[in-house]
Amino acid sequence: MITENEEAWLHRIRVCVSTGDFDRAEALLARALVEHPRSFELRRALAGIHQQTARLGSAETLLRELLVERPGDFASAFALSRLLLVQARSRAAAQILQECFRHGQHDAELTIKAIELLDEADRKTEAAAIVDLALVAAPADPRLHAYAGMLKLQLGQFDPARAHYLYALSHASKACEWHAPLGLASAQRYKDDSHPDFALFRNCLRQDLSQKARSTLLFALGKAHDDIGDYAQATEFFRQANLLARELTRWSRKDWRRAVEARLSAASVRACLQSCEDFVPVFIVGMPRSGTTLLAQMLAKFPRVCNRGEAPWIARLAKLPELSGAPTAAALQRAAAVYRMQMMQDDSGDARWFIDKQPLNFRYIDLILMMFPNAKIIHCQRNTRDTVVSLWMQSFTEDVQGYAYDFDDIAAVKQDESRLMAHWRKLFANSIHTLRYEELVANPVHIIGELGDWIGFESHAALGKEETSSISTASLWQARQPIYKHSLERWRNYERYLPELSRFPST
Repeated sequence: MITENEEAWLHRIRVCVSTGDFDRAEALLARALVEHPRSFELRRALAGIHQQTARLGSAETLLRELLVERPGDFASAFALSRLLLVQARSRAAAQILQECFRHGQHDAELTIKAIELLDEADRKTEAAAIVDLALVAAPADPRLHAYAGMLKLQLGQFDPARAHYLYALSHASKACEWHAPLGLASAQRYKDDSHPDFALFRNCLRQDLSQKARSTLLFALGKAHDDIGDYAQATEFFRQANLLARELTRWSRKDWRRAVEARLSAASVRACLQSCEDFVPVFIVGMPRSGTTLLAQMLAKFPRVCNRGEAPWIARLAKLPELSGAPTAAALQRAAAVYRMQMMQDDSGDARWFIDKQPLNFRYIDLILMMFPNAKIIHCQRNTRDTVVSLWMQSFTEDVQGYAYDFDDIAAVKQDESRLMAHWRKLFANSIHTLRYEELVANPVHIIGELGDWIGFESHAALGKEETSSISTASLWQARQPIYKHSLERWRNYERYLPELSRFPST
């Protein structure tokens, strides 16, 4: 319990912190701790000051000591987790939160806070474990079921995901706002319209929904009808969904084009950093829906390969002013250190090759190779009309994919992808390998073997290694199925319903 005197000290300290006067705050804390040396709140405040003044080691030590005393103290656990995440120690951060949830009294709001923090850090397994703990204490909370469905869907646990989504939809009128129908539709492939989900989705359409919720519900209905081969009805639902989604997106063709032209007109910079042989980034780029997720899953089965999914770091680093124009070696070194730290994290073991399958990294090939001259760039290509149809059928969560809701915008991005990759090939031909999706699914063993040789993988002996990463992209169902060929020339199913496809090449 905090005494009145302790509270007075804390108030004075917080005033100093709020004005950025950390020296004064720390001086007050030193005096307060003489009077109250075992005060939990004062010691936690000291840890906070150390964290804000970049004394991360001492802040971590203090927070760990506090959690030994009170394993269920969520304020300390969240503070320590965020500190660890800043240092790319996501496994340690997840373990701290999991341990706290095992000991502390928590409510749904705390659970959701932890889930969102760990989901952002791509610690889906630990986030799912936390929501399972929370559901033991609050089994009737539909919000927790919706979050459980989202996480288990990304982890490939499709039956449990469906059960959670169905519970949320049957117990909360807001479940459509949480996009539960889209999650439900993504968890299986439908065989005919007698499946109860069809009636459920149509009933949901009668609800008063936000524009975003209605859009994702229409995408779910489009996907369900596509599964059963009812392409006319699927087209109608997808058209409605895309119209709504296009109105909501902040994506701008003008801004996109300006950024692309800037990359194309940038001076060619030959100076670059030295290669680091124990860290080889492998970038899988190309249009989304061109096989990037499938390829990453297959490559991750090789030994000493770590799949980090669609990492956001290259795009974030590219926006730094110090990396524009002709960046200095020092600026490149700092950026490379950040990227390497985020790729390696604290769970990579002896991994040497790190896969980054953010497809839109095709914008930054020059920057990538300046930072990592030994990087391997795999450019995925797929039948253009198949790519276009597949993009148009997806509900994306990121604004950077906002072009996918309009055929003219898709055409602009596709054209610029081709221009940029042709430009990069002229400059960096030896670092770029082109892979056709159609060839991969026709002869996966041969194609992946050749690719492994080109990348420089040490051995093919452990090609059967299980790949355990989560998938949060639109390919989360397909990438976990056996390789199939029925997605080849899929566009022909929609040729009569989508005249817009005629503007795209059929190869």
